[in-house]
Amino acid sequence: MYTKMVERSSKVIQYYKQHLSIAKAVGNRTEEGRAYCNLGITSRRLGDLKQAIEYHKQELCIVKELGDRAREGAAYGNLGNAYHSVGDFKQAIWHHKQDLSISKEVGDRVGEGSAYGNLGNAYHRLGDFKHALNYHQQRLSIMKELGNKAGEGAAYGDLGNAYFRLGDFKQAIEYHQHNLSIAKEVGDRVGEGAAYGNLGNAHYSLGQFQEAVEYHKQHLRIADNLEDRAGKGSAFCNLGNVHDAIGDFEQAITYHMKYLAIAKEIGDSAGEGTAYGNLGCAFRGLGEHEQAIVYYEQHLNIANEVGDRAGQAFACYFLGYSFELLGSLRKAIEYYRSSVNLYNDMRALLFSEDEWKISFRSLHQHVYTALWTTLLKIQDTDEALCAVEQGRAQALTDLLNFQYGFRVSPSSSFAHRETLSYFLRDVSQLTVFVALEGDTINSWVFCKGNGVQFRQKKIDNIPAGEDATTKLQNLMKIAFGENGIGLPVKCENRSLDELRGDEGLLLNTHSCQDTLHSTSFYDNNNQSLRQLYDVVIGPFADLLVGNEIIIVPDGPLCMVPFAAFVDPDSRYLNDTFRIRIVPSLTSLKLIKDSPQDYHRQDGALIVGDPCVVEVTNKRGKPILSQLTHARIEVRKIGEILNTPPLIGREATKENVLKQICSVELVHIAAHGDARTGEIALAPNPGWTSRIPKEEDYILKVADVQAVQLRAKLVVLSCCHSGRGTVTAEGVVGIARAFLGAGARSVLVSLWAIDDKAAMEFMIRFYTNLSCGYSASLSLDRAMKSLRVTEKFGAVKYWAPFVLIGDDVELHFGQKE
Repeated sequence: MYTKMVERSSKVIQYYKQHLSIAKAVGNRTEEGRAYCNLGITSRRLGDLKQAIEYHKQELCIVKELGDRAREGAAYGNLGNAYHSVGDFKQAIWHHKQDLSISKEVGDRVGEGSAYGNLGNAYHRLGDFKHALNYHQQRLSIMKELGNKAGEGAAYGDLGNAYFRLGDFKQAIEYHQHNLSIAKEVGDRVGEGAAYGNLGNAHYSLGQFQEAVEYHKQHLRIADNLEDRAGKGSAFCNLGNVHDAIGDFEQAITYHMKYLAIAKEIGDSAGEGTAYGNLGCAFRGLGEHEQAIVYYEQHLNIANEVGDRAGQAFACYFLGYSFELLGSLRKAIEYYRSSVNLYNDMRALLFSEDEWKISFRSLHQHVYTALWTTLLKIQDTDEALCAVEQGRAQALTDLLNFQYGFRVSPSSSFAHRETLSYFLRDVSQLTVFVALEGDTINSWVFCKGNGVQFRQKKIDNIPAGEDATTKLQNLMKIAFGENGIGLPVKCENRSLDELRGDEGLLLNTHSCQDTLHSTSFYDNNNQSLRQLYDVVIGPFADLLVGNEIIIVPDGPLCMVPFAAFVDPDSRYLNDTFRIRIVPSLTSLKLIKDSPQDYHRQDGALIVGDPCVVEVTNKRGKPILSQLTHARIEVRKIGEILNTPPLIGREATKENVLKQICSVELVHIAAHGDARTGEIALAPNPGWTSRIPKEEDYILKVADVQAVQLRAKLVVLSCCHSGRGTVTAEGVVGIARAFLGAGARSVLVSLWAIDDKAAMEFMIRFYTNLSCGYSASLSLDRAMKSLRVTEKFGAVKYWAPFVLIGDDVELHFGQKE
């Protein structure tokens, strides 16, 4: 079938050559240019890419001579596509930018949209997803404006591919479904096939292999019917990847060999490299590591030639993996480091797009882990710490660099080594850095005057298929409730949005007071608290000195109240130590290095019991109740600090955002979201719908990130304010947003807190703070004073409060 297609295309080439010959004979330069254009496009379809480039160059010369600006733009676009096909993406970008400029000049909106799409695809291949997404969005807008359904569908497909490479597979599926629907509507069979293939890739990445196979087979059938060689090659590639993932390596090799043959036939250099890389993975699966290395090296060579940064990073990682399996650890480290550096470079191109950076970092977590775990295998513990720190809280570090006006690259090895030296030299508090991998907890302890001490704890008796993360999660469930957050199963993961549909459930406290008192999840469980101590703290307990510990946690430990751990003498950890959490060593150093005049030295914004009765369900019943003790809490704090609080209808989102940037202290006592910690404030005035929209009253992560805070301390006296999604970045929620926006430290709660207990705790905390004690000492004293009360002595009342970031003192008084 392919032979027949080639024969037909060869005849077409001959016709165009005759056209060219006649045009030259009669001196018709316009027709001569058209002939070159058609020859170039047909040659590119046949895979004769070098010849295609030459034809399009001739076309460009002629249309320039004729002064035909519209066709000049199109010629630049054709050349750009030809350069893209040979993998010269930088040349492709230059030519597409010329096309874009001319299309704008002559008012060719279709050409402008096409140029945006081509630019997006080229930047995508260079790993610059920020520019890729921007260009594809512009193309989509133009195509919608023009009513060009085919162009609209293609733009959705390109957007889906970009989000796929960022690791946002659900968003990718949504865009590809749009593309598929439009392709079917307009009868674009090639586009339909490509959409099936893209949907298959997204489902494959979600581990849904059967769905992926079905989509790829549909793509293959369509490509076969259309004699679309490029489409068939793509389908073979994707089917090979799925079979590799399910362990059918022989079948995977068969598919990848077919893909390789087609890529060579059509002159797809980048595709040829990808095929070699995929073959390497299949042979590695068969245990043939030397052969895998040969294929990975071929992939890397081609990726280097065409500037495919993602391909380079992929090949380097798997070369490192193969050499590690062969026992060549130092060579493995060299390749792993190259892969990490390449991914860091691509991540940097996302600029200020925080969500994309978080997703991209999580997608490539395995690369960072491979580097530091292999360094541990050669017992280079200091370099391993540098490597694991380099991958910790990267996007937050970028936010802090921006807020504080620093220009030093946070990804450089020198920057991270300097950070480690800083903690050994200038930080007096004992600092513990934790990293989880497999069944092992790795801890680095900074002991001033005694260097960095490394300890490793392998957890015993872990069931098959589980690891240290699972074991810790199970211990946390026993000690603190379902998923370690202190809530019973029936309330787990209830967001404010989900609660709107409930008829009978009202939040009568900062959280769910009735539920709190009806569950036994919060009962003190010294056995599980002791187990947590033994597993996490025990390996370095002999190194614990002083009276304060800074902890850089990992995975589920980001959500654990260390203060409640019980040591072998049945003492809580905070009997001896004040405890502070930081997302990474680098983030704390940046906060400490912030300009001296950056944070405010006066002023407080105190917000409590926002009026939320307007927030109702569909039957008009309020979903969120008023918080009686929160109102008392902020009034008492206002008296201590001599500052009137915002209460009830005054505590609107608009008022909070208006004042939040001009104060030293921010305190909010309100309802919090169980998933993200986002906060319910009073609705802004002027909303017209029956129920206010979320943007009218929910203080979201994006709202906080959009402001520039000057606060030394933010206190979130709300349920779940320490909650969020645990990612490779750390906990992504409202607390991180406040730190990234410029707050020096944030005091949060890890779970649902009793309304009255929270009030008692906060009054004690501010009494100490107003006497000149630091935030960490005030927190410690408040915990201990609440713990000795008869009513609030249980762990559930005092343990959820955690201080994140730097320790600070506020200017509200002097120590007694």
